[in-house]
Amino acid sequence: HRLDRETAGVVLFSKKPSNRGIYQQLFAEKKVQKIYHAIAPYSAELTFPQTVELRMEKGEPFYTMQIVNGLANSSTEINMLEHNQNWAKYILKPLTGKQHQLRVHLNYLNIPIQNDPFYPEVMHKAASDFSAPLQLLAKEIYFLDPITQQAMYFCSDKELTL
Repeated sequence: HRLDRETAGVVLFSKKPSNRGIYQQLFAEKKVQKIYHAIAPYSAELTFPQTVELRMEKGEPFYTMQIVNGLANSSTEINMLEHNQNWAKYILKPLTGKQHQLRVHLNYLNIPIQNDPFYPEVMHKAASDFSAPLQLLAKEIYFLDPITQQAMYFCSDKELTL
């Protein structure tokens, strides 16, 4: 399990290289549920919950993604948890795992994630500059462990605030 460098929250690692493939397969087979929180602009015109489904492919520059015509290959369930008329806290449940999927989906709705350096526009900054962190948090992850058959649940104690 990996996150974009700018995303905070839960990350999973396999301690035993021999088991890595078993856990990777869970992600490939969509057997891992992930929940993210994001801070993005509030829009009274949008209704939630909603599911965004788009076709995404590599963009320009090469480290970004773009929306193209064709059969959707990315899907995210989005709901709003709270808002203050300017900003809102959203809960995001990706049903697929494309690069930058959550960032692209919220940008598509014209509510880009606060401090996103890539969407809607690439803004280069020093790799060591964390003065305005991306407001995206990998909050929860859960799955049935393929080795022990136990239900596994991990939750970040971090919170994004408006």
